[in-house]
Amino acid sequence: MGMTLIMGVMRIINLAHGQLMMVAMYITFTLFSVFHLDPYFSLLVAMPALFLIGVVIQKYFLNPLLKIDSIIPENQVLMTVGLGIVMTETIRFIYHSDYKAVKTSYSTATFMTGNISWNVPMLVAFFIAILLTTGLFFFLLKTDSGRSVRATAQNKDAALILGINAEWITQLTYGLGAAMAAAAGTLLLPIYYLFPDVGGQFTLKAFIITVLGGMGSTVGAIMGGLVLGVAETLGATYISMDLKDAFGMIIFVLVLVFMPNGLKTLTKV
Repeated sequence: MGMTLIMGVMRIINLAHGQLMMVAMYITFTLFSVFHLDPYFSLLVAMPALFLIGVVIQKYFLNPLLKIDSIIPENQVLMTVGLGIVMTETIRFIYHSDYKAVKTSYSTATFMTGNISWNVPMLVAFFIAILLTTGLFFFLLKTDSGRSVRATAQNKDAALILGINAEWITQLTYGLGAAMAAAAGTLLLPIYYLFPDVGGQFTLKAFIITVLGGMGSTVGAIMGGLVLGVAETLGATYISMDLKDAFGMIIFVLVLVFMPNGLKTLTKV
């Protein structure tokens, strides 16, 4: 959802998205290790922190490139790559490269309903993700700032004519995208390991989901995430765990070939 927002408004691929998520994971890890704060409560710290980091990145690193028409859009993408490298190496300098994890009393908790086993952290993360997504849709559909974000994404020139402060909207959008990435990292940490290079694989997954859903489509991003998740899980269960990531890439290639606009053609938001 975060990458989709940024791509829809700014028209660039944020290749530092996974690194923003990684920074949030380390914030959560630090709060747990030092202050013994539960990872789910860390959302109240990690999301605002990453929102501010996102606003700073947009205002001082990306916005100057957006203002110069002579600079090709690829340079903005390269800037996000550079920022991602800086974040990764800064975290590596502070925390080193060894694997870390947050072990809570519920990290491996499960319960049964019939013959089905449910993982508690995954289920909690699922419902919190639903709440955050619902909140984001309410913001985009029911508030003036949200409508401004949508207007800027649909037609930036028309939005400027109508008096919308497009520069502030891009900062807000990048901040929101970073905050959503922070939520993903914090919710994932109780069941996932952590190291400085973890962001790269999630940047790839976010990009695949965004393309599957259609560039800039928030509803499409949800559908794309479901398609990728189901494809990887079924492939790993019935064919081979070693080929889990390959199934997502196969679907990605098929969508590019046969549905270049992704699932966006099926959605309107």
